[in-house]
Amino acid sequence: MRRNTQQGLVVAWMAENRNCLVLLSLVATAWAIPYSSHGQEAKVAPPNLSSILDSLERIGEQNPALSRPYEVTREYKVFHADEPKPISAVTAQISFSPPDTKTFTITDAQGHPRGKQIVSAILEQEVVSAKEGHKRDISRFNYDFVFLREQNLGVVPEYVLHITPKRKEKGLLLGDIWVDAKTYRIRQIIGVPVKTPSFWIKDLHLTVQFASVNEMWLPVSVHAIAAVRFLGIYSLAGHNLAPPVAAASTPSR
Repeated sequence: MRRNTQQGLVVAWMAENRNCLVLLSLVATAWAIPYSSHGQEAKVAPPNLSSILDSLERIGEQNPALSRPYEVTREYKVFHADEPKPISAVTAQISFSPPDTKTFTITDAQGHPRGKQIVSAILEQEVVSAKEGHKRDISRFNYDFVFLREQNLGVVPEYVLHITPKRKEKGLLLGDIWVDAKTYRIRQIIGVPVKTPSFWIKDLHLTVQFASVNEMWLPVSVHAIAAVRFLGIYSLAGHNLAPPVAAASTPSR
């Protein structure tokens, strides 16, 4: 699924919080936050924002994905402009060893070599983001929050919050998050980087979705559109091919 294909691109995948592939590092844009017409706004008084954030931060700290080593295989498809077929298909093996070591290997690359270059740049930023730890977390240390609405995109009610970075730093996003109203886990992030990550990226719009996988809360797909200087509009779609598997921890040096 390629959502809002005309709004911006991603050429380097952010790392949302430290293990989110979802907060890239090549993200920037004139943005517009989409809203699903299938959502139903609840006709109730807004819940207490401070209480929501207390639960959000507590649950985030308890995420097993921060403390378990794992490996995941991810596939990316890179598109140019409005072309229906991808110019490249790239598969990568990503490994995480707590607390902050992430590595990757490109295992297959087909099509235009630019696709491999873009994916490699994305994953390099993911490695850097893992090293930065809490500096990229969705928390009150890094962001100001505004409650927007409560809605149901499916069977699970969600709180939609607007996030504004407290600092103009690479890797922080301006946008909206969808928080599960029962578990207080972030199910979706849609936004743009508050600081242009690269001279080459002019505009970018990013969507990252999360789900529970093997008891870990992880990003499972990313969709982005961006204007690349001198090269035009590119879009990228990435998703995990299979659930992550346990991996041996990297020995301490």
